[in-house]
Amino acid sequence: MANQNDSFVDEVTEDLRRDRLFGVFRRYGWIAILLILLLVGGVSWREYAQARQQAKAEAWGDRVLVAEATGDPAALMQVDAEGSPGRQAIAGMLASAAWLEAGGTNAAAAALREVVESDAEDPLLHELAELKLVMLNGAAMDPSERDAVLARLSRAGAPFELLALEQKAIALIEAGRHEDAVSLIRQIQQKDGLSETLRRRLSEMMIALGVEPEPTDSMKAG
Repeated sequence: MANQNDSFVDEVTEDLRRDRLFGVFRRYGWIAILLILLLVGGVSWREYAQARQQAKAEAWGDRVLVAEATGDPAALMQVDAEGSPGRQAIAGMLASAAWLEAGGTNAAAAALREVVESDAEDPLLHELAELKLVMLNGAAMDPSERDAVLARLSRAGAPFELLALEQKAIALIEAGRHEDAVSLIRQIQQKDGLSETLRRRLSEMMIALGVEPEPTDSMKAG
């Protein structure tokens, strides 16, 4: 008898629990459904936005290829001329390289200057354009402007620090300050992240200055 009573109590308790659960669901279930819909909608929108961005990037890349195929660097400057400042900066860099390859030094410098003065959000593009402009113009630049640009680009941790330091050494050589150039070159050679190509150029500069370059690790190993 006791077992039957216990079983009856358990069944009643279970029914009450089930009724209470259904009551909660009827009252608040719409919240769970709304959250699920928002989650699904958010994922779908993100996928749609990514697909649209990819399509835009591919279309821009196609326009760049078409412009390059014309053989006219000016056509590159017109690709998405009213669009993203970042893409305009990249197009300007490509146009500059094309003009330089064709021997149009002034046009190449003008394209780089336009990138430097643009509103591109990526500071990396600005600094790369500035460095290439210094490399292109070299001694033709105003010395104080050249020094100021290289001082900024060669700051510790800058993306083009080592290349800017190399340009500072070149500026010192052109100014006849050979001892200062040798000292700077030796400092650069001690820095981390030096590529083998840059290391070789620095050694060649040392030899041109009449100084025996210090052996590199690779030379020691050999």
